Amino acid sequence: MKNKYIYTLVIFFFISTFSNNAISKDKKTYEYLDLFGQIFDRVRSSYVDDVTDEELIEKAIDGMLTGLDPHSGYMNEKVWKEMQMDTQGKFGGLGIEITMEEGFVKVISPIEDSPAFKLGILAGDFITKINDTLVFGLTLSEAVDLMRGEKGSAIKITISRKNMEPFELEIVRDVIKVQSVKYEIFENIGYLRITSFSEQTESGIKKSVKKIKDILENKEMGYILDIRNNPGGLLSQAVAVSDIFLEQGEIVSTRGRTNIDMKRYRAKKGDLIDGKPLIVIINAGSASASEIVAGALQDHKRAVIIGTKSFGKGSVQTIIPFKKSNNKMAGIRLTTARYYTPSGKSIQGKGIDPDINIEQGVFEADDYNTYSESDLIGSLENENNITLEDSDNEDTIKKERIKNDYQLSRAIDLIKAMSIFKE
Repeated sequence: MKNKYIYTLVIFFFISTFSNNAISKDKKTYEYLDLFGQIFDRVRSSYVDDVTDEELIEKAIDGMLTGLDPHSGYMNEKVWKEMQMDTQGKFGGLGIEITMEEGFVKVISPIEDSPAFKLGILAGDFITKINDTLVFGLTLSEAVDLMRGEKGSAIKITISRKNMEPFELEIVRDVIKVQSVKYEIFENIGYLRITSFSEQTESGIKKSVKKIKDILENKEMGYILDIRNNPGGLLSQAVAVSDIFLEQGEIVSTRGRTNIDMKRYRAKKGDLIDGKPLIVIINAGSASASEIVAGALQDHKRAVIIGTKSFGKGSVQTIIPFKKSNNKMAGIRLTTARYYTPSGKSIQGKGIDPDINIEQGVFEADDYNTYSESDLIGSLENENNITLEDSDNEDTIKKERIKNDYQLSRAIDLIKAMSIFKE
């Protein structure tokens, strides 16, 4: 009876302590919310310009999220609509994937064939000024809003680049239609380029591999997967693309705040390229979903990774929708997990180290963007109408491309060496 009495007292003590802690915590939270209310009222009544309540609240929400990390943020109605178009592979703007670093906008990667790409904006560039507005002090959302605009309208941005004086560029905005996957053939080697991970990426890779196999009659020596300057995109597509080249095993795991939030993604049987040699090219502009693919193929020893260290974005953002009182949609982008390669490595802030380090050639700056979709074998417009003259011209373009793109040239050599070794 005495033991039962002590047991009851212990339970009461823990419940009491827990309740007191919870009440204390709630009290502190309400104090801060009261402080927020006071500041909100003061700003609304004393700020130099009229600001709507909606504006103030949205900025407060965005500040709360962007203060956590550079990839979380608030999406108002306009940004929400644009985000929907982004994942479908079509959106408006300059064509750059960006983040905030040290108060300035940093370019993760220019999107291939976009206005920014054609003008030579590079991964690692900092945007310090947008038209006449200094970027320092702006949130990422505010900077994005300044850069968005109508198709055909011009914008001036000031670029700060390592070892160079800051310079100004005028860019004409356009609707960016991303062709997620492009393919080409170099000397019986299939070349696959992924520019972003959108809803069409998996199907694009499968179609491209089929076309390469048909053209080469299944006699291809191997494949090159080029994910340089690929800023990432949908996690599901990164998993699907990795699965295309793997027979089994874990592709990636994501780990959130608790063990319940942990997810593992595994490959299904079936290597679409039948175990043939595979080279993956990465660089500092390869981020997020690109790093998932490179990490999975590297850990499983399925591909040789060449190039330079990748960007190092190892966090997962969840898009959470909210319906506003006017029935229109808004949402938040919230970092909910980190992802880990099959060997258990987190690349957050570290990046993927290539198996063979090969420094950048002129790929990013000049030569690559002189080639368009029409230059590729099998482009839809010319697939059935290639003349001898066209073919000769394509051969010349390819030779120039290989000569000027050092990383691609080394990838081709490696495929040849692996093919000879295998034989």
